[in-house]
Amino acid sequence: MSDILKTFGLDLPKFIAQVIIVLLVYAILSKYAFGPVLAMLEARRRRIAEGESNLVAVKAEMDRAEERVREMLAKANADAERLIAEARDSAEAVRVQKSQEAIKEAQQILEKAREASRLEHESAMNELKRDFGRLVIDATSKVTGKVLDDKDQKRINDEAFGQVAL
Repeated sequence: MSDILKTFGLDLPKFIAQVIIVLLVYAILSKYAFGPVLAMLEARRRRIAEGESNLVAVKAEMDRAEERVREMLAKANADAERLIAEARDSAEAVRVQKSQEAIKEAQQILEKAREASRLEHESAMNELKRDFGRLVIDATSKVTGKVLDDKDQKRINDEAFGQVAL
């Protein structure tokens, strides 16, 4: 074996010294360099894991908030539609009521106009009858040549009204 070690140029005391130096350097680096670096990496890994878990929690909270917002919007839209429908119904009821009031008022005006027309017609007919009666009496008195008394005037008026019967 020593021939092989010499062939490859391996000197055992130097090799053992180098192994000891590498182990010492490894121990020193492990304690003062790798340890703190690994601790720092572990701390970072924990913070990243916490951040990810917080991110998941925040995302879930945002999803719940968005759902609440959608529900609130849906409720607000439903309320708005209900209010619009109520306003339409109310406006329609007021329109119908005002139309009925206008129709009633127009009918009352027509009734009053008909009544006034009827009274005017009766008044005109009474006046026409009086004038006609006077004309008949005047014509009769001129034709007969005598003055008619109240009894004769009444009889002639009644006969003339009966024949005219407007």
